[in-house]
Amino acid sequence: MTRIAILDDYQNKALGAADWDSIPGADVTVFNEFLGHDEVEIANTLAPFNVLIAMRERTRFPASQIELLANLELLVTTGMRNLAIDMDAARAQDVDVCGTDMLGYPAFEHAWALILALVKEIPKEDRAMKAGGWQEGFGVGLNGKTLGVVGLGKLGAQAAKVGLAFGMDVIAWSQNLTDERCTEVGVRRVTKEELFSTADVITVHMILSERSTGLVGATEFAQMKPSAFLVNTSRGPIVDETALIEALESQRIAGAGIDVYDVEPLPADHALRGFDNAVLTGHTGYVISELYDKVYGQAVENVRAWLDGAPVRLLNGE
Repeated sequence: MTRIAILDDYQNKALGAADWDSIPGADVTVFNEFLGHDEVEIANTLAPFNVLIAMRERTRFPASQIELLANLELLVTTGMRNLAIDMDAARAQDVDVCGTDMLGYPAFEHAWALILALVKEIPKEDRAMKAGGWQEGFGVGLNGKTLGVVGLGKLGAQAAKVGLAFGMDVIAWSQNLTDERCTEVGVRRVTKEELFSTADVITVHMILSERSTGLVGATEFAQMKPSAFLVNTSRGPIVDETALIEALESQRIAGAGIDVYDVEPLPADHALRGFDNAVLTGHTGYVISELYDKVYGQAVENVRAWLDGAPVRLLNGE
């Protein structure tokens, strides 16, 4: 029997998104709640399973965690990159790690959902309407404003093009950004300081790395206009959380739209939950039905191929 654990299925969608019954001899268990951060407790919970299905970086698998999972043989992650899994440790323990394809648009769509919610004060107006009020929000327009895009890769470029469609002046910066790339997308390359000091809306689209950790900190918030908004749908540590809280608390900036955090799930008593000038979502930038159908469907393919002795989409091969 193949004992499979589907982890962190918060919305209870995994079983309906794929044909798990097509896996011969499979016994599938779904965990709808976060298992926590205690590695020993996680290991005890997952001890019976030889196959784990991980949703992105929700549950981390450093070497210390993998070493505690003696029965683990296959770890499937959604996506083809997962910095929360120690690939070398998995290989050393003869654990195959396989990935899935992702969709290339949900995160930039979510970034724009946060931008529009912020500038149009939609959460405030929604709360007022449901409480019997009327026309309490007071938004700002985007036409003629400046959009600053930090990171002009695939997602950043898509976000930039929406800004152009709104009639915004779009500027961009990253450490290795070229004029050629900016011309291709139709935006202007500027310095980091110019972007943070002139943009009315700043949206972050960077991969988390040593170089990008803390990329937006106290210096950058001090450079921003008091009327400016920051949106982060990439990874929490790219924005210094302490500096972000201080900027919101002091109203140094007009507001922030945040989908990602240093610690996830975000603790219930976290300071960010208390700001009216912040629109928060719980790392749902990629959480759409079309993506779940794709990744869980391919997860089933991965398990079946692995059982047949021919793993596909292997991430930690020799």
